[in-house]
Amino acid sequence: MQRWNSTYGQKYNIDGCSLNANYSFKYFGKGQGVSSYTFVDDRFAHFYATVISSSEREATYVLDGVMHNQVVKSDIHSTDSHGLTEAMFGLMHMTKITFAPRFKNLSDQALYGLKGTKASKNDFIVPKKYIKSELITQNYDDILRFAATIKLRYAPASQLFKRLNSYSKQHVLYRALKEFGRLRKTMFILRYMYDVEFRQAIEKQLNRGENSNKFSKALAFGNNQEIIFEEKEDQEIAENCRQLIKNCIILWNYLYLIKMLQSDDQTLAQYALIVLQKGNVLAWKHILLHGEYDLSLENTNDEFGLMDPKIIALIYTKFWET
Repeated sequence: MQRWNSTYGQKYNIDGCSLNANYSFKYFGKGQGVSSYTFVDDRFAHFYATVISSSEREATYVLDGVMHNQVVKSDIHSTDSHGLTEAMFGLMHMTKITFAPRFKNLSDQALYGLKGTKASKNDFIVPKKYIKSELITQNYDDILRFAATIKLRYAPASQLFKRLNSYSKQHVLYRALKEFGRLRKTMFILRYMYDVEFRQAIEKQLNRGENSNKFSKALAFGNNQEIIFEEKEDQEIAENCRQLIKNCIILWNYLYLIKMLQSDDQTLAQYALIVLQKGNVLAWKHILLHGEYDLSLENTNDEFGLMDPKIIALIYTKFWET
């Protein structure tokens, strides 16, 4: 079974002055803001988050989260167009991860072929550009070293890309990565065009990120949904606290859906099975976000027997997002 995860960015205003923030009239008007980049797997678990400037390209941080730990492993990773670069296609392949982004305008993407290959008259799709294979061959050892540095976690991919992009002219290693990535991108586009189930799976995984952003907005009800911290370290602590709360609620949902699934009442069991099959575990309207919570040991140590299954079903029927 393939393990699928995705990333999605969300913009937040900054209440104050921060070196990590930037101006963007489209998102913040006359104010400054940052982008929270969140990683979600196919179970809705949030396993990594970072806060970056709103002017930075999100694609350079994709591998940071994928390589962050060895517990949540990835076989396929999806992003929207903000996390898409040709170099990322090549690097993902070198780290044995299938890169499956969603293209905003697929018709604008160029197909690349190898020099010396000729298309027949019956070919419906013909590459219009060619891969500079000699550039890949000459720098292949450096490409392997670059990928191994990321795979072995000696340095994060975002720092390495910043170094490559700091040169006045595009570095030869980056150009070689792009050429190799163009080959992988062409192969992906062909599959993306003809495999309907593959496109649907990408869309489904990215919808988890969209729902996660709505969840984040619901949790950030204080301070007019602005981040009040100015230092990057404090911003990331606040964001990771929000991820922890989201994971707690998702775990709560799973625990009670399993309790319903094991119920003797077939109606409750069937309802829980449908919710789990649809993958709609990310729901929060049944949670009193503005309430006060007693987390003392005597009130939490109950072995998950807080409610009767029929009461749980009533809550989920009334507030569940389908």
